Amino acid sequence: MTPEFLKINPQHTIPTLVDNGFSVWESRAIAIYLVEKYGKDDSLYPKDPQKQAVVNQRLYFDLGSLADSFSKYYYPIILTGKPGSDDDLKRIETTFGFLNTFLEGQDYVAGDHLTVADFAILSSVSTFDIVEFDISKYPNVNRWYQNAKKVTPGWDESWESLLEVKAYFQSILAKEAKN
Repeated sequence: MTPEFLKINPQHTIPTLVDNGFSVWESRAIAIYLVEKYGKDDSLYPKDPQKQAVVNQRLYFDLGSLADSFSKYYYPIILTGKPGSDDDLKRIETTFGFLNTFLEGQDYVAGDHLTVADFAILSSVSTFDIVEFDISKYPNVNRWYQNAKKVTPGWDESWESLLEVKAYFQSILAKEAKN
């Protein structure tokens, strides 16, 4: 990391946003900042405290459960060629079970319309998709995922980038299979 980057983000992480001299990092914080500052209304991040609390809970669930379970099980494959433990896989399954419950009877993760929580969780679920985790075992998640891909602006461009990650991941697995 360059000294210039470290001045705007001492945590050394991406993504990082600089907006008129103000820097913020962590994708969920960036999303909230952008919709709070530039959103036409509060539909993506509600002002109502109870609705906002549900969105926040889903964002924290995404970071603390979905993304974390992914990293514990799948990052070792990238580093060592071998997956995490059976317990790590069970944690993924439990986490998807929770998400499946959250989505019971609703089309979006935090209520009756698209929010920043859908964007964040779509990013995580699509990452599980590229490593071929069987999302279809969770019918509410699968239904939501198919819809979210259709209604989320910029999805097609994001998916194209993820396909590159998928190819890289598969090359690691193929290399490990030869060993």
